[in-house]
Amino acid sequence: MGLLSRLKKRFGKKSKPVDFEIICKERESELSKILGEPTESLFHAVVPFYLGGSADVMVFPNYISGATYVTAEMTGCDDQMPNQNGNYELMFCTRSDNTWAANILSVLARYTTETVLNPGDTMDCPAFPDSQLTALLYADPGTPSYTVNGRKASLLLCVGITQAELELSRASGSEALISKLREANVFPYTDPERQSVV
Repeated sequence: MGLLSRLKKRFGKKSKPVDFEIICKERESELSKILGEPTESLFHAVVPFYLGGSADVMVFPNYISGATYVTAEMTGCDDQMPNQNGNYELMFCTRSDNTWAANILSVLARYTTETVLNPGDTMDCPAFPDSQLTALLYADPGTPSYTVNGRKASLLLCVGITQAELELSRASGSEALISKLREANVFPYTDPERQSVV
């Protein structure tokens, strides 16, 4: 797909011309209302998302204890295949600062242009070397929806899970797994050093 085609897809063929900087500021403002102010650090993708690259990722240190990493590319634009809640940004919650979280989200964002991810979905994810975590659970983080560029938007939490946890989710449903993760004080965090709760 050429540059002009990507730009048309990103900003809509029938919509008025959109200033990307305005969308970015609106997105950051809406996310800040939900997650608190972000750090000044922004993980920039080498190749921009709208040109087929990875997503930029913001860090929010005050949402919960630790760090919350959130993509900053998909809401307010046409690139993504919307889920049941509209456009969404992906997020990881970690117990401390970790660049791996930003790296995984940045790359995973591109996947959302080809596949719809809904709360409760799972997928294999071999991105955690030397860890029992082998998959991701997508969950509703319990945050309110918001609007960017006149479009409904939400957050989708990514939680690293073990093979046994993945099997539980597939057999009994994601709510059964989330309940176990909450009981073990794991949810909403992804911690590559933790043991399986199943």
